Amino acid sequence: MSMSIGPKIWLITGISRGFGRELAEALLARGDLVIGTTRDGSADVPRGAGRLDVLALDVTDPQAVKTTVAAAFQLHGRIDVIVNNAGYGLLSSVEEATDDEIAHVFAVNFHGTRRVIQAALPHLRTQRSGHIVNITSMAAVAPNPGSGYYAAAKMAVEGISQALAKEVAPLGIRVTLVEPSAFRTDFLSDHSIRRSATRLKDYVGTAGAAHERLAGMAGKQPGDPARAAAAIIQAVDSPKPPLHLVLGSDAYHRTREMLDAFSAEVEAWKTVSIGADYDSASQ
Repeated sequence: MSMSIGPKIWLITGISRGFGRELAEALLARGDLVIGTTRDGSADVPRGAGRLDVLALDVTDPQAVKTTVAAAFQLHGRIDVIVNNAGYGLLSSVEEATDDEIAHVFAVNFHGTRRVIQAALPHLRTQRSGHIVNITSMAAVAPNPGSGYYAAAKMAVEGISQALAKEVAPLGIRVTLVEPSAFRTDFLSDHSIRRSATRLKDYVGTAGAAHERLAGMAGKQPGDPARAAAAIIQAVDSPKPPLHLVLGSDAYHRTREMLDAFSAEVEAWKTVSIGADYDSASQ
């Protein structure tokens, strides 16, 4: 069961590698129409039975986002699904990262996504239909040491997406957050991850250990990108798509651990929490 009859029309940012490329390939194989963006306007993606248009886009350029999103809507007269996939990771302790490193990880991961959403919404409101899919991260749900600023940028996407979902639901527009753990893409390569220049000894056992673990995982991540793409497509095709799509066994277990710990702490401090109100008799 799908929202539109016939092939769906997708706009996907960042299709040159990773989830964006896998998703584009799977959609083209089933005959959907994909408008993909890359920084240079080219992409090596098997065409399949569908149609692929590739547009150049730097998501940190505000005017370019407006122009490119408008051009994307003009290609086929509508867009059914928008996938905000462009992003990269920053590995750093909270103390070590520089202003420039922090500003850039937010410029791409948060403001890039936010700009695409804002540029698309007038068109989606006119259509009274559409589905916005924002790729965040398990780091946005249960952060580990060494990725605080990446987690913060992705958490910012989670925050606006949860508010957005409530704002646009009456307009026929849906929102899904995809929260993957480690998948066997090239996310851990120099293409998609940056490390702060500073490395302080006091964080060797926390941020440093997390970075070593990630480095050792490259090429051996448990998540299958093709299955991730299929899962995203399944969620979008669903008559009741989820707001949160946690992807990967590690993401599932870390989410459950976070929720259980959060719930236990909320209950442990319940009396203090409720006690912060005025007494009802004195109001």
